[in-house]
Amino acid sequence: MKRILIIEDDSNIAELERDYLKLNGYQADIASDGAEGLEQAVSGAYDVVIVDLMLPNKSGYEIIKEIRKRAEIPVIVVSARNDDIDKIRGLDYGADDYLTKPFSPSELVARVKSHINRYERLKGDHVSSVVISCRGLEINTASHKVTARGQDVQMTAKEYELLVFLASNPNIVFTKQHLFDTIWDNDCYGDVATVAVHIQKIRKKIEQDPANPELIETLWGTGYRFNS
Repeated sequence: MKRILIIEDDSNIAELERDYLKLNGYQADIASDGAEGLEQAVSGAYDVVIVDLMLPNKSGYEIIKEIRKRAEIPVIVVSARNDDIDKIRGLDYGADDYLTKPFSPSELVARVKSHINRYERLKGDHVSSVVISCRGLEINTASHKVTARGQDVQMTAKEYELLVFLASNPNIVFTKQHLFDTIWDNDCYGDVATVAVHIQKIRKKIEQDPANPELIETLWGTGYRFNS
């Protein structure tokens, strides 16, 4: 049974999320305190973490950042903060998805299921054993391992999938809309701006000089291209 951790200080919302997840066959635990939630997230074998941003003792942003230092599991933000800057910041810290309150519990369950399936496809036996190497970058699709100039690179599921897609289709220009439709498949909050945010994060991790990228090139007014 898949295990979900809910980090939410509003007991009514947390219990609603837990009940819907249980009805759909998931085991769900609740942490109402940010510090307690982070401890559970990094010590428990969870498949997805659902986190609010405004929490006592430790913010959701801090929790996401710490989880990303230790794990690649999907992280979904559920927050009343609906400004684009909050969404972009949450994604920039390493969240895989962002859902604003009030939300549909059924939609939350659907997103949890989608992220688990996507993560398992990336980590599981369905991924063929291919190693992509280019200019000091190496991607092993069997082990889901990325190295840049000999150093291990930690990536979220979305960052990894976006990088693999571009690297598997070198020298082809893809628009932001095409990349969004391909990688997110309508399971995110629906703004193609998230593509640029993820490209920027990937560049910081793999490019020798992120300000002057050699691997992932921007073609202004068109899109992005991976240079082989």
